Amino acid sequence: MPKATKDAPAKGATKTATGSRTGGRKKKATLDSFLSSQLALLEAERENYLRQAESLQAEADSLTEDREPGDVQFDEESGEGDTLAVERERDLALSAQARAAIEEIDAAIARIHDGTYGTCQNCGAAIPKERLKALPQAALCVKCKSGGLGLR
Repeated sequence: MPKATKDAPAKGATKTATGSRTGGRKKKATLDSFLSSQLALLEAERENYLRQAESLQAEADSLTEDREPGDVQFDEESGEGDTLAVERERDLALSAQARAAIEEIDAAIARIHDGTYGTCQNCGAAIPKERLKALPQAALCVKCKSGGLGLR
């Protein structure tokens, strides 16, 4: 009797393991290739945004290096001060936007590593691969992102 009990689970376990191993391997390979390509894309985008943010920050800092505090000239055309101040504010705003994009990308990379990438953070539905290919850092499905605008 103990032998039959040992053999029965062993046969069933072997069959299940073999069946799931074959099916799991094929499914996992396509998932892994998609995720690895998305990860590479996200890391490349992150490097690009990081270079932009640092470059814009350095440019904004260089605009103020040669100036004395309170050294603002008003002219008739702009009315708000000189163009250097406007350029500096523009560079700082663009740098902040690039850093916000880096935060979104970092969150997407974290979702890849914890296994939740491709799942809408609002409703839990699967985000279509087409959307993820177009916008790799997408955290919401199209329905949640649009906020029901087309459902009127």
